[in-house]
Amino acid sequence: MNSTGSETDGSRGVFAVDSTVPSAVPRGFDAFRRGWQTQIGDVFPLPAFSPATIADFRLKGSVARVRDVVIADLHMASATRIADPSVGDQDLVAIHVLRRGAWTLGGLPDRDEHTVSAGRFLFRHFGRRMPFETAPHTTAQFLFLPSATLRSLLGNRTVIGSVDSAEMRLLTAHTHMIQQTATDLGPAGVHAAHSTLIELAKAVALRRFDDVEPQLAPALTRAAKDLANSHLADPELSPTMLARELNVSVRTLQRAFATVGESVTTYIRHRRLEEARLTLTSPSGRWSVSELAAHWHFVDSSHFIRAFKKHYGQTPTEYARSTRSAAR
Repeated sequence: MNSTGSETDGSRGVFAVDSTVPSAVPRGFDAFRRGWQTQIGDVFPLPAFSPATIADFRLKGSVARVRDVVIADLHMASATRIADPSVGDQDLVAIHVLRRGAWTLGGLPDRDEHTVSAGRFLFRHFGRRMPFETAPHTTAQFLFLPSATLRSLLGNRTVIGSVDSAEMRLLTAHTHMIQQTATDLGPAGVHAAHSTLIELAKAVALRRFDDVEPQLAPALTRAAKDLANSHLADPELSPTMLARELNVSVRTLQRAFATVGESVTTYIRHRRLEEARLTLTSPSGRWSVSELAAHWHFVDSSHFIRAFKKHYGQTPTEYARSTRSAAR
């Protein structure tokens, strides 16, 4: 396990743990518990896990805290289960975002049991303790949020939806940025990160967000980049397509990118050029310039060559030749 200290006011902290290696069991649970109690415990105490869970605790991931928000990205190689849900009051707002596997919660008011499957999320206020368990090899993100801010908005509703919804894409992009920068944030950064996260959580609950709110521009930009990166080979990739998927206008998307000093179209072109550059140096096989131009959706070879030379200072052929010479 590795961890970083939190600020003196306890507003942030991050720790990572990997107990998936055989030598870490059962000490892996002790390492996880120590990190959680040190960085997170006063915001959200760790529940009591079953003896079987503790004995075979194989988990890796990272947990970040920003003020009264906890973000946990975890891959649970082993199954987990709490020892005894025990009837008791609880005042917790949480979002469960499942990427792989399943997370089963019991005791929801509207039904006895609910399983959140891969590709789905569940968002609600929990007024009492409840049993839960995860299937082996479950990958998920868990967000524990301030009840006082969100409880009245949610009421007794259970908000369930796709992780690919526009609002969840933005929330996920923002949580990733927090995890990457939490330990470097000053007081103003902590405030901005926390405020934006709460606004995006509200957007998930309401299934809409304020697309002219300037605080949300970084999350919108990051979500658009993540979406573009997964569709680089798609001929339909464009500012219009990204805006449609993120449920914003093209103007709003362009305005968000302007805050980081680039355009949507430029980002897409540069990422496609980068993928073409990597292909030129790949030992698995060589593509012709015309093949690369077609694959990455440049108008023709001439446009591709000009764009490549402007970005890298060499034509694709010159770059490939110089790279092969350097490797000898």
